[in-house]
Amino acid sequence: MEELHSETIKTEPEPVSKIIGLTGGIGSGKTTVAHFIEEFGFPVYYSDDRAKTIVNDNGEVKAKIKDLLGNEAYDEQGLYDRKFVAEKVFNNNDLLQQLNEIIHPAVRIDFEEWVKKQTKYLVFKETALLFELKLNLACYKSVLVTAEDNIRIKRVMDRDGKTYREVESIMEKQMPEKEKIKLADCIIYNNTNLEDLKEQTEKIIFEIE
Repeated sequence: MEELHSETIKTEPEPVSKIIGLTGGIGSGKTTVAHFIEEFGFPVYYSDDRAKTIVNDNGEVKAKIKDLLGNEAYDEQGLYDRKFVAEKVFNNNDLLQQLNEIIHPAVRIDFEEWVKKQTKYLVFKETALLFELKLNLACYKSVLVTAEDNIRIKRVMDRDGKTYREVESIMEKQMPEKEKIKLADCIIYNNTNLEDLKEQTEKIIFEIE
């Protein structure tokens, strides 16, 4: 009697870790919360920081950015000129969208490779544009760090030396907090002090199942 052999169906392995999206507007304290999360033993992928590396190190991305914005997008040392690019796209939504269409797919691929190397049951993706780019749809849960507008403005003024109006102008271009609150699974309110912020962070991440 011949032995029957069943064919092995190849499927993509399920990710070991649950991806938690972490976001917050300028001055919300998102990065501080991310550092607390790392203190509690969970890895955090810093999308904005990785994007800064990618625009300098990824040859294909660099070439596309130069095609879009000109060689001036990089300085004489070949480094990404953030000030030039920011001024170029700040009031040009079409150009900003085209730039994002170059950078964000490269960041997504980089993140996917990073996730494969993680072993914790939760991993966190820190990104300012979680809801704007609908990245929350690919996350198990989303966490929003928020604070009152006047508190956020003062933090950024103190941190970056910007004027009230400059910070307000940046905030006006971001998704309104009330919309983010509706979309978030978990919310951390950063209106008081670091001790309270850390306690909220701990409570939320260890309640995620």
